Amino acid sequence: MAEASAGLLSRIAAAPISWGVCEVPGWGFQLTSERVLSEMSELGVVATEFGPEGFLPASPGNKAATLADAGLKAVGGFVPILLHDAGSDPVPAIQAELDSFVAAGATRLVLSADTGQVGYDSRPALSEQEWKTLLTNLDRLVQAAATRGVVASIHPHFGTMIQSNDDVERVLNGSRIGLCLDTGHLLIGGTDPVELASKHASRISHVHLKDVRLDLAARVQRKELSYTDAVRLGMYTPLGSGEIDIATIVNALEEAGYAGYYVLEQDTILTENPPIGQGPLADVRTSIDFIAALVTT
Repeated sequence: MAEASAGLLSRIAAAPISWGVCEVPGWGFQLTSERVLSEMSELGVVATEFGPEGFLPASPGNKAATLADAGLKAVGGFVPILLHDAGSDPVPAIQAELDSFVAAGATRLVLSADTGQVGYDSRPALSEQEWKTLLTNLDRLVQAAATRGVVASIHPHFGTMIQSNDDVERVLNGSRIGLCLDTGHLLIGGTDPVELASKHASRISHVHLKDVRLDLAARVQRKELSYTDAVRLGMYTPLGSGEIDIATIVNALEEAGYAGYYVLEQDTILTENPPIGQGPLADVRTSIDFIAALVTT
């Protein structure tokens, strides 16, 4: 780790979902972008993902200016998109999204295979033809993004069409897109994130670091608890306080030459406006301190 430590802290980024800002209707109390960006800057975070529609200004130029004014670079963003429906072409919508990426100098498009339903508590089963359409669209979007100077990755995510370990293997074997290694969603979906980081490091083009309470994750896997309710109960925790071996994952990626951002993501549902200096800010600070400790040990 020592050889990679010098630049690691300069690649720590944040995401608005750690402050409870989410695209799902009724998710919880939504903090303003002014507060979230201010707290990111206070923590010394160098960059952020865009967050959901409406969090930042819609105009690509204004979106870029808002981040610049806060002293933050743009990583890119998480974009749920329908990929398995042959009657719905995802390329035009993604091309429109990429205008903001280019304007802000963002280089990472994080795709999510949307189910066509609201939220992340259920998903349909895909036919073989729908899988073929999905995989073909992934490669089309890789090309569309590359022509704009952006790297597309697919985010295995609970409650989407790419959730389980079998789903991840189909993507690895059936397309050329890179993976967004989201440690939490992979674990909950049935993939060992430590094993994936070690075995397929060359396919990982973006990273979301989450820590997880395994007791709640197991209840989601057994369908005793909905995904949303588990998040509300605190399934995601600050790094180092859950049960994922984040240190081994970071070490494996650094040793493999990963040079991208590590986005700290602790998906949160807020029920009220937290007092200044508490809530998400304190949790993200704990995660930053955990990563900082890795580079000094």
